[in-house]
Amino acid sequence: MARIKVRKGMPSVALDKAEFARRMRRRFYDPAFKSVGQEIDRIIDVAWDGYNESRKAPRTKPAGTGYADPSYELSVEWSEASRAIKRAEREQRSRSSKARILLINGSSRSDQTCPGEMSKSWRLVQLARRVFARERDIEVELLDLSLLTSEFGRVIYPCKACVSTAMPLCHWPCSCYPNHSLGQQNDWMDEIYPMWARAHGVMIVTPVNWYQAPSGLKSMIDRLVCADGGNADPTSTGGKDPRKAKELEMKGWHYPHHLAGRAFSVVVHGDAAGAETLRRILVDWLHDMGLVGAGHAAVLDRYVGYYEPYATSHDALDRDQDFQEEARNAARALVAAVRLLRRGRLAQPDARLRDVRPK
Repeated sequence: MARIKVRKGMPSVALDKAEFARRMRRRFYDPAFKSVGQEIDRIIDVAWDGYNESRKAPRTKPAGTGYADPSYELSVEWSEASRAIKRAEREQRSRSSKARILLINGSSRSDQTCPGEMSKSWRLVQLARRVFARERDIEVELLDLSLLTSEFGRVIYPCKACVSTAMPLCHWPCSCYPNHSLGQQNDWMDEIYPMWARAHGVMIVTPVNWYQAPSGLKSMIDRLVCADGGNADPTSTGGKDPRKAKELEMKGWHYPHHLAGRAFSVVVHGDAAGAETLRRILVDWLHDMGLVGAGHAAVLDRYVGYYEPYATSHDALDRDQDFQEEARNAARALVAAVRLLRRGRLAQPDARLRDVRPK
């Protein structure tokens, strides 16, 4: 086995108390908080202690049986997230449960915040939703990523790329968050992971933002890296010990595909450029995780109001009845694929082949 090295050398990011307090007080910028200034000072003192002592997970308990190190103090929050995924996986495998489709609105636009107008993606999502609603054997779970910009407390924190240190360091579900010492709480991914695990089919409807996925959708994609090869036992790496993770990977990692076998559909729209590129990116990503396409009609990229004014883009979508019907067909194709999947007739021809270059 190659000699393990952990590369260090980046500058310190530690704050002194004065700078920490200055940044904390920015959260209370509204003059209305002046009346509770003393209470805020006490809160800052407590928060500083957590930061200074690096209390990432202030509530832990022994992992217990089933883990490599039963005595390891696991984060209570991570354990709860892991149990939620396991419940979702059991429900997904149950023959008595209805088929479940996860319908994702990838746009960050909302008429509930400063854009002041709904997105075209939202409208297309509603077309697909009505298709699913007509099927008695199908349940739909809507994941509206525009809530990241319009709803209080919704956040998806960025991926730290633990996988690039060693695959076993990337835990399933992600254990990077919450990090209470850094004020990184309420990570929405703890709710999103079970949505994916519960689904038999996934439909993503999204616009193009500067040749790429909207930031919320991209954040979710990055954080789903743990669904493909992620380590379900953080005790095996001593939490986030890079050396232990490297050693474990070098012994031979099995790269579990936690979401493999689910069906997918993708609808991408743009106004000038990038729709085909983003559609390919999303399809390649889903294929890499082992999901199965629902057919040619289920994968779609189109332009709405091509090089026309943004101000009339919804009018352009009104006129484009063909695109609206194609979006419905993408939903119908996914319904058909999910039914085949549930009957054991939608198979991955290469599912039993050994991955020569696992990554």
